[in-house]
Amino acid sequence: MALTVNLRYTGENGNALKFAREMMESGTVSKIRAEAGNLRYEYYQSLEDPETVLLIDSWENQEAIDIHHASPMMQTLAALRDKYDLHMSAARYVDAETPESENQFIRQ
Repeated sequence: MALTVNLRYTGENGNALKFAREMMESGTVSKIRAEAGNLRYEYYQSLEDPETVLLIDSWENQEAIDIHHASPMMQTLAALRDKYDLHMSAARYVDAETPESENQFIRQ
């Protein structure tokens, strides 16, 4: 069962976006995407709040997330969050199949 975590990073003076850019430019994002069990790791900037960046982080299962959380990448993440003085909120989701009744609203 795949798990998705939406993390909202919020800062000041563009720091959330600077954090996401440094994560990408440093190669940390590529390393996380290459970890066993990672399905998706993507940053998005809010159109309504430019001081907030959303990370969509999906994993095959809880074990894959636990291994990721024990990896050296978490130390890198924590240091960058501190560097940019970011605050976070998180929401977890368990993936479910789209009901047939909703497919009419999804344009492929």
